[in-house]
Amino acid sequence: MPEHDDEEWGAGLEDDSSAVLRAVSRQIKLWREAAGMTQPELGAAIGYGEEMVSAVERCKRLPKPEFLDGADKALGANGKISAMKVDVKEARYPKKVRDLAKLEEKAVERGAYGDHNIDGLLQTEEYARALFAMRRPAFSEEEIDRLVAGRMARQAMLERQPAPMLTFVQEEVTLRRLLGGRMVMRRQLEHMLEVAQLRHVTLQVMPTECEEHAGMAGEHRVLKLNDGTTLGSTDAQLTHRLISDPKEVQILEMRYGIIRSQALTPRESLAFIEKVLGET
Repeated sequence: MPEHDDEEWGAGLEDDSSAVLRAVSRQIKLWREAAGMTQPELGAAIGYGEEMVSAVERCKRLPKPEFLDGADKALGANGKISAMKVDVKEARYPKKVRDLAKLEEKAVERGAYGDHNIDGLLQTEEYARALFAMRRPAFSEEEIDRLVAGRMARQAMLERQPAPMLTFVQEEVTLRRLLGGRMVMRRQLEHMLEVAQLRHVTLQVMPTECEEHAGMAGEHRVLKLNDGTTLGSTDAQLTHRLISDPKEVQILEMRYGIIRSQALTPRESLAFIEKVLGET
């Protein structure tokens, strides 16, 4: 998915998860104070520095599972702090990303046309990090970590059973733009070639020289759910729109079908990506 997709779908902490994370941070501080321990003492007891303990208590950093388990034991919380791992795991991803993941869990088919960067389900962690780092106004390191983690978690869709049918059409420019540098892009192209070997994945390339192009209105996705519902989504600056109106979804389906027919065939596309990889 594009960089601004996750940005609009809850990149910051100002969603329902922020309240959960503040509550967790407050509980850790209360348990520490009740135990009569300072931040440096707690950090030493669980193998973290004072700065990390302070950042967690100020809700600047998300506590990892081992942090919570260590704090639980050091503070004698009898499982009450460790039990918050479930809440933190869910809250570490922006709400809209979680909502998208829930939809994708129900999908039997997903088609995506991307015109300016590699689709999120195909991205390597390095590529995703480079993409989010380019955002202006800039994300903090904590926000980038959170967004990258959310994007990587969504890729479980590639390994889900029964496997959904996944089709991608990528513009040639998305293969040639060196986001993150030459080596990051080489690994990204190699990863795409690997994913394309999965039996339920079809990857196509839309060459820049193609004169007929039904996707000039911009990138979009079509999602078919297991209950028979079909949804669409489009992106623009600062906006991600989920489309459920049958007539509008039908238009997106039609456009996506034409785009696939105009793009290189899957076999030609893999050869094209290998060619670009050799030139990168």
